[in-house]
Amino acid sequence: MAYQALYRLYRPQQFQDMVGQEHITKTLQNALLQQKLSHAYLFSGPRGTGKTSAAKIIAKAVNCEKAPVAEPCNECDECIGITKGSVSDVIEIDAASNNGVDEIRDIRDKVKYAPSEVQYKVYIIDEVHMLTIGAFNALLKTLEEPPAHVIFILATTEPHKIPLTIISRCQRFDFRRITSHAIVSRMKTVINSQGVQVDDEALHLVARAAEGGMRDALSILDQAVSYSEDKVTSDDVLAVTGSVSQSLLSEMTDAFQKNNVIDALKHVDHLMEKGKDPIRFINDLIYYYRDMLLYQSAPDLEEVLDRAQVDQDFKAFAQKIPGDWIYQVIDVLNKALQEMKWTNHPRIHLELAIVKLCQEEENRPTGSQGIPTDVQPLVNRIEHLEKELRLLKEQGVANSHAGNQAESEVPKRAFQSRTPKSKVSAGRIREMLKEASKKDLQLFRGKWGDIMERIKARMVNAHAWMINATPVACSKDSFLLAFQHELHSQMAVKDNIRECVESVVLETMGHQMTMMTILEEDWETVKKSYIQEQQKSEPVEPGEESDHQPDEETQQKKEDPIVDEAIKLVGSEFVEIED
Repeated sequence: MAYQALYRLYRPQQFQDMVGQEHITKTLQNALLQQKLSHAYLFSGPRGTGKTSAAKIIAKAVNCEKAPVAEPCNECDECIGITKGSVSDVIEIDAASNNGVDEIRDIRDKVKYAPSEVQYKVYIIDEVHMLTIGAFNALLKTLEEPPAHVIFILATTEPHKIPLTIISRCQRFDFRRITSHAIVSRMKTVINSQGVQVDDEALHLVARAAEGGMRDALSILDQAVSYSEDKVTSDDVLAVTGSVSQSLLSEMTDAFQKNNVIDALKHVDHLMEKGKDPIRFINDLIYYYRDMLLYQSAPDLEEVLDRAQVDQDFKAFAQKIPGDWIYQVIDVLNKALQEMKWTNHPRIHLELAIVKLCQEEENRPTGSQGIPTDVQPLVNRIEHLEKELRLLKEQGVANSHAGNQAESEVPKRAFQSRTPKSKVSAGRIREMLKEASKKDLQLFRGKWGDIMERIKARMVNAHAWMINATPVACSKDSFLLAFQHELHSQMAVKDNIRECVESVVLETMGHQMTMMTILEEDWETVKKSYIQEQQKSEPVEPGEESDHQPDEETQQKKEDPIVDEAIKLVGSEFVEIED
């Protein structure tokens, strides 16, 4: 007999075999015993948590010879046939590949016929969120009032994509992520029956890598067993999953605390040599600090920890690292993770995040009063000035000379606006203009109206700040907007507004583009400077213009190199010459 994967060999055949879903199995067992099954069910939850397995167990239980029963016997012809998939009245449909109206109409036409082999027809539609709107509409009436001999079971990992009209016609059960403890317990049963030796630490690593999915856990275990020789160790699991050991995470945390950039970068280089994924590593770091923060808040609830094991190093770090610092680390790592998703060189962003964390101010050595040593002189100076101010208040006019002298020592602070002017990065814009073209700008301007309508529908305040923006330059991956007013330019670059605009541009243009902003007056300066630079770097070949005599308008434009370069940049239809 051909080898079967562990997750197929140990697929639950009864409700008692399902791990971590007792709130669902108990409800379904009571409904089976009382013969109060619904005509339609919706099973939602993460992958590998038992949705399709529960659907098959229901199909066996309602058609079992001994029904009504809380568990199928798995011995009668009906149970055996459904397990093997040979009973034609239990139909499994993959909605990912059968998502059209015609497939659902076929179900609707056949559902009225009575079952031929068992008592109930059971339709199990997996990944039901993949159905089209037309297919959902075709299913509505049948799902609401099917014949008495039919049960529908819909399974999905993304219930938010299912129309509410479908959800309201079903009994919904939400499957939970399975805890690491429950996964480890189930895997021990599997390895005992298989006669395989696995370290306890390796089992915990597998459970953490599975992220709450029993099927994923058994697949990783199966792969680790094939990779290992006599006994599955933690190193085997780390090699298979691409994760890193907790000891390495502890060493990295220690480097952060000691501001040791050299050791931290050596660890990163060692990981890259082993072929580890930078995104996976930064995820492990985030979860390590997340677990540390939870352990600080509730040290008695070790089961809430997702990735970390409570060893001596972990306890020591949790006791001495302040919570504010942990928040800051998670924030820096999370920003780096977001940037790594949009780059071809994720290692660079990882190394930048590591260097930044090793140089953070909150991680600097402090004095006896908890004040960073390089800030102490400034604190002393402020205390000295406060003493002089109290002295002036007490002695009044009699000590006015000393007051004037003290005032002369402290430079007066000029008034400064609370809203600083936005600084134009001329160099960055020039680099963008080298890639810009008239064709890209015309295409972007043609879709700008549609982009603004989508922004308005998604975020009204973003549309209000962007209403006076004008696209003035565009390349394949960037676009430049000119604003009339300083305040509008400042508000446009705020994170929430920028994210809204760039996501709408992504939807409209079909690829990621970076937004750049500039004031109209600054744009004129940058554009003129750039055109002059281009004119100097592209001399005219001798005799090039002697082939024919241009007309008067063309001759007038060519007499001015700035106008000529402007036409190349944005097109002649957008250039108007005024004396």
